[in-house]
Amino acid sequence: MARVMLIGAGGVAGVAAAKMAQNPDVFGELLIASRTKARCDAIKADIERRGFGKGGRKTAITTAALDAMDVDATAAMIRGFKPDLVMNIALPYQDLAIMDACLAAGVSYLDTANYEPPDDAHFEYSWQWAYRERFEKAGLTAILGCGFDPGVTQVFSAYAQKHYFDEIHTLDILDCNGGDHGYPFATNFNPEINIREVSAKGSYWVADPAADAPEVPVENRKAFDKGWWVETAPMAIKRVYSFDQVGEKDMYLLHHEELESLGCNLKGIRRIRFFMTFGQSYLTHLKCLEDVGMTRIDPVKFNGVDIVPIQFLKALLPDPATLGPRTKGKTNIGCIFEGVKDGKPVSYYVYNVCDHQECYAEVGSQAISYTTGVPAMIGAKMFLEGRWTAKGVHTCEEFDPDPFMAELNVQGLPWKETFDPVKVP
Repeated sequence: MARVMLIGAGGVAGVAAAKMAQNPDVFGELLIASRTKARCDAIKADIERRGFGKGGRKTAITTAALDAMDVDATAAMIRGFKPDLVMNIALPYQDLAIMDACLAAGVSYLDTANYEPPDDAHFEYSWQWAYRERFEKAGLTAILGCGFDPGVTQVFSAYAQKHYFDEIHTLDILDCNGGDHGYPFATNFNPEINIREVSAKGSYWVADPAADAPEVPVENRKAFDKGWWVETAPMAIKRVYSFDQVGEKDMYLLHHEELESLGCNLKGIRRIRFFMTFGQSYLTHLKCLEDVGMTRIDPVKFNGVDIVPIQFLKALLPDPATLGPRTKGKTNIGCIFEGVKDGKPVSYYVYNVCDHQECYAEVGSQAISYTTGVPAMIGAKMFLEGRWTAKGVHTCEEFDPDPFMAELNVQGLPWKETFDPVKVP
């Protein structure tokens, strides 16, 4: 049985901790650490109240207060607890500090979202990929973005590539939340991160802009590795799609981190896009907040004190960890692939449908936290069981997808697949 240190105490961390407690044969000891110890204590108390365990075994849980931006303090706590793995389920601003602490203490690392600097609403893998050689030389593993998207969507891609394609030519990632929490405006994960993500310019990846995006002006194209980013205005590209068990929804093209690594790792890939669904009420509220400056990420003076408007807005909005009892409906997240196998065209769709109320009944969360926290636990399980242990810094599609796909069916996120699906125009 392994020892794991989990940094973070939000909704996703609560799910990951609960799912670890459901697998005590793998997760023997768990330290939950965050800036506010009371939140860690609440996660521990909820797990104990639910009586999670198996065969008489229970995961031993302790808690601690920690400022994860303090590298020395984090490294000292890691050395004191001696975990086999550090799971970073805190804010993406903290990724590099926690990776530095893991290197200092000699422990492997896993997170659910790639690094994003606090003063720039922009995320990419380059900052963490720069750690590859250091983790390799230290004999350590770093698994990046092991949530659902990124995370499971990359495992889906590796699975499709391994079993159904010689070349994947196009990939559309579709993230649909058909749930309703009843609030006029709330976000289903950290409000600051959510709003920064959806307010940013959109982009998609193409191998050849002249062939795959000929209508896009040259100034909106940016060369990257084996291909190009094609940039769009925020929410400029809209599509309508009918999702299994959710129905017809409006979805919008966004930039998303897994496009970056998949463009490097999928054989024959020509285009990758990411779409997320949004209701009109959410979009109307967001536009109003943008118009009055509440989504700004730069400090402004208020009564002689510097405040960051989006951080103040976060304090006013409902905590996503409290949305579980209110949220009804389902999510549907998956990938549509087109390519060739043995010289013949193949079209393949793999996806998961998750019910908000079922998640709440099991672990006290809504489905957005559940669909991120469960894969984080599975990724940790893959590492601890010796299945995903390549040294260096890696994204999820770089590992064998089969054991992870099997665990999704066991751990609460069963997947479905179909051939010849409806395509996204």
